[in-house]
Amino acid sequence: MQYRDELEAGRDAFGHLIRVWHERNGWSQRVLPALAERLELGRVHNSQLSNLRNRKLASPGPELFVALGRINQMLAQEGGVEGPSPQLAGQLADQPELLSALQVSALPLLADNGQPLGPAQLFEIFVGLRQPPSAFDLRIAEAEAAGLSAALAELFTAGRPWRSCRDQLLEAYPAEKRQRRERFAEVMAGQRDYTAAELDGELADLRRTLAVLGAADEQALSADQFLELLRQKARQHQRPGGGGDRDDLGEAIRRELGRQPG
Repeated sequence: MQYRDELEAGRDAFGHLIRVWHERNGWSQRVLPALAERLELGRVHNSQLSNLRNRKLASPGPELFVALGRINQMLAQEGGVEGPSPQLAGQLADQPELLSALQVSALPLLADNGQPLGPAQLFEIFVGLRQPPSAFDLRIAEAEAAGLSAALAELFTAGRPWRSCRDQLLEAYPAEKRQRRERFAEVMAGQRDYTAAELDGELADLRRTLAVLGAADEQALSADQFLELLRQKARQHQRPGGGGDRDDLGEAIRRELGRQPG
């Protein structure tokens, strides 16, 4: 792999890493900048995080990796599944919104060996010299995007015709941009498929759609669990007799015709 390809792959992997880290913890983009400022761990801007998530920040300064690495190492020591330690909670006592966010979840980024990622490791991921931890790598391959789109449509319509649930689904889907809403409708109707990049960007709002419909709590069904569910459904359709065989269509139509009154 050429170094430019490594850099591009690294930016892509780092964007996924930051996205999944936020989604796992249920954080808004204000949490990390506020932590960095309050604990004097460096400087992180909301716009930097947004651009990192969308792979639009090509050359961030070293201070960004220092701040993110220090925050992550601090969370590994003072946070975790049970939330902030008494010491950290005391330091954030004057920041109730920030403290509340960490009390809900304060999971650090851990390498596959269980050690927290520091500034150097985060930088290596960004430039493509290190793979992200397997638990935080949710990248979608382009080859699987069509199957996942079909599985998504079947899940959201519960196998019903699109026209019978169109209004309810579009009302629950939270995105407001016309282009995204049109693409969502096309995928649900089976007219188009999401690309891998589009599907990756849609995961958060698709989970919110399920929550609005009352089908699954957004916090109970994580992004990786949701994606694995779609992958399982896609694999089922690829198996013989799993619903994806074109040769079965004629037989299915004949059965439907046979049910019609003579």
